[in-house]
Amino acid sequence: MEQAARHIIFVGQVQGVGFRYTVQRIADRLGLTGFVRNLADGTVEMFVQGRAEDVDLCLREIDIEFAGHISDRKVRHAQPSPAHTDFRVAF
Repeated sequence: MEQAARHIIFVGQVQGVGFRYTVQRIADRLGLTGFVRNLADGTVEMFVQGRAEDVDLCLREIDIEFAGHISDRKVRHAQPSPAHTDFRVAF
């Protein structure tokens, strides 16, 4: 199973709409680890890792769930980190 990690910045109306908790629910259901948190500039940062196909599915589901809220997203490939053992909303 190929492991993948992504660092994503979501832009748009992504704060105050249940974004982080929905992302956590999706990631948990797919068995992914990492975090999601609001940033001071109004964007949302996410680090997610797990099986490559599950990471891709997670991002597709987020795009569908928040299609009217996300105006852009910046995705970078990252190195998986053993420091993340679950997926959580960070503050």
